[in-house]
Amino acid sequence: MGAIEWIVTDLDGTLVGRDLRMVEASRAALGRFAEAGGRVVIATGRSEASARRYYDELRLRGPAILYNGARTVDLGTGEVLHERTLPAHALPYLVESLPEGLYPVAFVEGRAYAAHDVPELREYARRDGLRLERACWAELARRPVTKVMLIGEPGVPPVVEGTTAVRSERTYLEFLPEGASKGGALRELAAREGVAMERVAAIGDNPNDLDMIEVAGLGVAVGDGHRVVREAADRVVAGCAQGAVAELVALALGR
Repeated sequence: MGAIEWIVTDLDGTLVGRDLRMVEASRAALGRFAEAGGRVVIATGRSEASARRYYDELRLRGPAILYNGARTVDLGTGEVLHERTLPAHALPYLVESLPEGLYPVAFVEGRAYAAHDVPELREYARRDGLRLERACWAELARRPVTKVMLIGEPGVPPVVEGTTAVRSERTYLEFLPEGASKGGALRELAAREGVAMERVAAIGDNPNDLDMIEVAGLGVAVGDGHRVVREAADRVVAGCAQGAVAELVALALGR
């Protein structure tokens, strides 16, 4: 192993292509990194159920950063290592004040809830491998809500006190607990595990990955990712489909 002990990777648009499969060259390279003694951590906006297929395929053990940093969970044991939840007023405000064409999905204790049955939500559930349960917003508002995602054509996002809004895709606007981010969750996890940030490499493609690549010792942007991420990164590598993560592994292993 070289100086990099951890590789922290986003999923969609970074390790996972448009066909929802991991790019084979990148998947194989992460296997080589693990065999050399490194640790692979996924950091994603996805939930437990949605991220598990990739976690299992990579044969990972230990924590995954989920919900764009609002929750860190050991997907092997189910132990919640870190969690933030939305303020009580956030869910009622969001579901009651939305313009037509925006559809909320609320994540509560690892499960996803929606009140509409529309093509946009069916496609989202298919893409993320989720089962959307029927929402009763009044009941859910009394429980700890991890994240609310608004799906639909982007417009001017509502401002909700005590939350942070991030756009993970053009039509996906996520409301997270204030202070939740992939970068913050990564810092907490590295401190918990006793790993210096200088020995962490992080790679992503969208603005929700920005603070993660900024706090890592080596921050890497996917070549066909968002411009602001490429401008902030220490290094820009190939596009997702061309093996962005594989190129990072080669850098980490000094090959």
